[in-house]
Amino acid sequence: MRRTEWYASAQSLDSLDLAKNTRPQKNWKTMPIKILFVGDIIGKPGRQALSRELHRLVDRHAVDIVIANGENAAGGFGLTVEVAKELFNQGVNLLTSGNHIWDKKEQVTQVLADARIVRPANYPAGAPGVGSAILTTPGGVKVGVLNLEGRVYMKSIECPFLVADREIEWLKKETSIIFVDFHAEATSEKSALGWYLDGRVSAIVETHTHVQTADERILPQGTAFLTDAGMTGGFDSVIGMGKEETIHRFLTQLPSKFEVAKKDIRLNAVVIGVDEASGKAVSIERINMAC
Repeated sequence: MRRTEWYASAQSLDSLDLAKNTRPQKNWKTMPIKILFVGDIIGKPGRQALSRELHRLVDRHAVDIVIANGENAAGGFGLTVEVAKELFNQGVNLLTSGNHIWDKKEQVTQVLADARIVRPANYPAGAPGVGSAILTTPGGVKVGVLNLEGRVYMKSIECPFLVADREIEWLKKETSIIFVDFHAEATSEKSALGWYLDGRVSAIVETHTHVQTADERILPQGTAFLTDAGMTGGFDSVIGMGKEETIHRFLTQLPSKFEVAKKDIRLNAVVIGVDEASGKAVSIERINMAC
């Protein structure tokens, strides 16, 4: 399997002023590494929310790496090259995904050719793209990122638990700091993987339901955990889509076209602090802000 390693360059972070002297310089030897993870970005409203608020979030929390789930960023379903470029220009360093990454079929191979975009690692061999990557902070600290997808009420793909074992073994050769985005439906499966990986990864933050949970905590062996990071988009909606057409579909059981919701825009995210030496989480803060 092809692996990727790349650097969060000063150029890619200019829009966040991380490479400029807009806040006190970070003492990389004593301060924890800060990872900002943004919940599923839903269409243009979600992208606009991120554009407005990301700079302030990075500055306020002294963020080193920005990761976001981008599988719904293009029209609410899938990801395109143009939309990915927009998100990177805003300051996102790496995009994770899930089952909807395949929705824009005409562009999926090109999208996943970008080393800054990962798809769940437990898809069968031969699927485009890769499921893990290593980033390097402006301070020279390596951060591993692993993307997995659940199987309960979802596709019958490879076991996320066993694939996690394999991928973590590789990532551990490069860094003690590992962040996991587990894209899954069932809270039981999410909880089980959290306990399974406790002490082996720095954080496991889960996605897919678009509903942020309030169970953020650090597990006994030092892994930060959150059942679902939520979504960034319109909350006057049914998980990011228009209310009327969604209700109509439930009432009639007939197909209907979903439209991305545009009202009550909120940004859901989580900030995790990680000790560089041990790779253990030292803090986790959930964010749910109006935009």
